[in-house]
Amino acid sequence: MTVVLAIDAGTTGVRTRAVFPDGRPSFSSYKEFPQHFPRPGWVEHDANDIWRAASETLAEVVAQLSEPIAAIGITNQRETVLAWDQRTGSPSGHAIVWQDRRTADTCEQLHKHLPLVRKTTGLVLDPYFSGTKASWLLKNTDTAPAPHLRIGTIDTWLIWKLTAGSVFVTDPSNASRTMLFDINTLQWSPEMCDLLHVPLHALPEVQPSSRRYGVTTGVPGVPDGIPISGIAGDQQAALFGQVCTTPGMAKNTYGTGSFVLLNIGSTCPEPAEGMLTTVAWDLGTGSATYAFEGAIFVTGAAVQWLRDGLGIIKDSSEIGALAESVPDSGGVFCVPAFTGLGSPWWDPYARGTIIGITRGTTRAHIARAVVDAMVFQTKDAIDAMTKAGGVTLHELRVDGGASVMDAMLQDQSNELNVPVLRPTDHETTALGAAYLAGLAEGVWSDVHEISAMWTLDQRFTPQSPRGNHQQWLQAVERSQRWASE
Repeated sequence: MTVVLAIDAGTTGVRTRAVFPDGRPSFSSYKEFPQHFPRPGWVEHDANDIWRAASETLAEVVAQLSEPIAAIGITNQRETVLAWDQRTGSPSGHAIVWQDRRTADTCEQLHKHLPLVRKTTGLVLDPYFSGTKASWLLKNTDTAPAPHLRIGTIDTWLIWKLTAGSVFVTDPSNASRTMLFDINTLQWSPEMCDLLHVPLHALPEVQPSSRRYGVTTGVPGVPDGIPISGIAGDQQAALFGQVCTTPGMAKNTYGTGSFVLLNIGSTCPEPAEGMLTTVAWDLGTGSATYAFEGAIFVTGAAVQWLRDGLGIIKDSSEIGALAESVPDSGGVFCVPAFTGLGSPWWDPYARGTIIGITRGTTRAHIARAVVDAMVFQTKDAIDAMTKAGGVTLHELRVDGGASVMDAMLQDQSNELNVPVLRPTDHETTALGAAYLAGLAEGVWSDVHEISAMWTLDQRFTPQSPRGNHQQWLQAVERSQRWASE
């Protein structure tokens, strides 16, 4: 019996997980790495910290295994980008994180090119995406000379390190988040690279999401020769891990932010207002699978803010019970636009707002308002998504840290008026990466065999909505364009 490993390189830490094809309980190793906030709105990572966390957790999991390792899959925070010198492996400054807002003005200046951006990349002009970040790095750091310059997202960096610098690749799910990739041709766009002044030669080769890219070489505590065979950005990996492989199936991951993805099949659609079109995966069959995405920047991060910023809770796990201790938010609404608003608003100048406070407002009401914001933001994204795609949502599969809150998921079902399904295994991002890698190496024969791995933990069916969505929309309106006033 073999095992498949998944390296899940998230925003605040890296987890390596062992996934057993026979369904045995898996185990994992996790390490956090530092966050850097050099200026308001700037968020950075040291890429060497990410590599250290990845290599150490991988070695710790390998040390516990007696089974042969069939493959390693990689999943990652997507739009975070870095530049490095391929001769030395030294990054040019820090990686710029997906949450970073430093290129908001650049995006404003490029507004006349929005039709090109929408048609070519499926994205919007927002500092969230990698392209303007890469342009900033090239202008503001000491990058390597042209022949030796490498620019990539975290998946590319980790595979480059795992293979001792011999493999420089990414996959379409990550490439489609850069604003440099043509989602119609599935190739880097020379026109977008020229527009953002990013040299095409410095970008990695784009290969399918499931295939053998290379093998481990020289990683301390890890045998040489283990195939690296799967790549997907974290949200696309979660969609695959939730086995949403049929058009019309959707998932939401309640993590640092929340990301709703709807499988829309193998035909790339026209741009849709307020929505992102992204490549979900490419299994190397000759056509990619596409998804509509609603990107919500802050959900779980707002819970961390209640803990670390306001001291309202001591541990994130307290949020559910505190929110449920009151029947509703008492008229309080929290719009957690700490780094702007994503789908469907796309306003980088929006800022966090708490409105409706009275003398009777307690910390429980604020906690409830934060939980309600998870529900309302998801509804906004899905409403825009289903309208744009002309599809009807029949159910929503959910995962991520906040999906343990039964009351929140019940409210979500109420607001959407569809069942919400939580699987037994909540770590679907790592599962998706493992499935992609295992498919490439024959551990699983096809997606139908993978579908049998998905098991239901709890199903939440619609009841009467308790929230006030219309008042929530008024609160969102008051948060918008705040930083630009």
